[in-house]
Amino acid sequence: MADIRQIAIFVGGAVLTGGVVGMVTTPNGRAAMVDAGQTLRAASDMRERAPQAGDYWAGCNDARAAGTAPIYRGEPGYRKEMDGDSDGIACEPYR
Repeated sequence: MADIRQIAIFVGGAVLTGGVVGMVTTPNGRAAMVDAGQTLRAASDMRERAPQAGDYWAGCNDARAAGTAPIYRGEPGYRKEMDGDSDGIACEPYR
């Protein structure tokens, strides 16, 4: 299995190439990047608790405190209002 750093370099490098940058500006391109992010997340998911049916957080601080962040599009508790950059990942770690 690939080391998490190799995956991050691959995904990060892909974003920097001209073909993918153009692709990311389309809805299908963004969906592909979210899928790549899901793959990366699967390799490095460090959440204390997986999102569960019925989860609803008032905000990201609550989701982080519960150990559920980040929350990915399609998972319980995800809301576009919590996804500041509309990349399909709510409550991302601070940079």
